[in-house]
Amino acid sequence: MNKPVKKDPERLIAENRKARYDYFIEERLEAGLVLEGWEVKSMRAGKAQIAEGYVYLKEGEAFLFGAQITPLNTTSTHVVADPKRTRKLLLSKAELSRLLGSVERKGYTLVPLDLHWKNGRAKLEIGLAKGKKQHDKRATEKDRDWQRDKARVLRRG
Repeated sequence: MNKPVKKDPERLIAENRKARYDYFIEERLEAGLVLEGWEVKSMRAGKAQIAEGYVYLKEGEAFLFGAQITPLNTTSTHVVADPKRTRKLLLSKAELSRLLGSVERKGYTLVPLDLHWKNGRAKLEIGLAKGKKQHDKRATEKDRDWQRDKARVLRRG
């Protein structure tokens, strides 16, 4: 089983931990985001949440829906800040067409995994995922508990 790559905690803005519990992540992609200035400032202050967010494809474009970026109190007064606004994702045409095929024909779902900084730009890692059934979730939990108990026994040694 491949472990997720640990990101530098100072580069990480928000993480969707529940996605690994609810879905089998088949493939990971990094996408840029179309943001407004106040959103970037809020993200630098760590005021973003992607746990309820999801990615949908419409007319050959990808959008992040349901993610929340809370505006700072110091946001300029002439801009009406909508914390749950739909944000466009920046992906290449080849990636979009491949994702569209997987989502429409193979029954996959696109879930946001984490939001992070890369070279001063905000990036969203999205996962091409299949939903887990209840027994799969129980097996994941059982395996996680076993790994924790095994580590505890080995430490006592």
